[in-house]
Amino acid sequence: MTTVTSKPFAVTDETFAQAVERAQGLILVDFWAAWCAPCRMIAPVLEQIAAEYPDQIKIAKLDVDSNPATAMKYGVMSIPTLILFKDGQPVDRLVGYMPKERLLMRLRPHFSTPKA
Repeated sequence: MTTVTSKPFAVTDETFAQAVERAQGLILVDFWAAWCAPCRMIAPVLEQIAAEYPDQIKIAKLDVDSNPATAMKYGVMSIPTLILFKDGQPVDRLVGYMPKERLLMRLRPHFSTPKA
């Protein structure tokens, strides 16, 4: 089932390969944890981007406490870490909180048709 997602969706160690590594298009994976204050700060920013660019990017969230294998596989050492996947391959990595415009500056070059 492939539908345009306008909200972030959860992935786990078990679903990561299917949802991210085998997916087409852009998926930004937020490696986060409930106790992480910067993770909580960036969450609404990611929700806004998911809602504003549903045809460009999907946002996945992976709780590193519950899913350590995927975090280890991608060398996530601090959170939040955002890894941008294009057609299943990691193409960019951002670590730490950043404001929406700065995050979009990093994401927009990967969009298939840039939105002003």
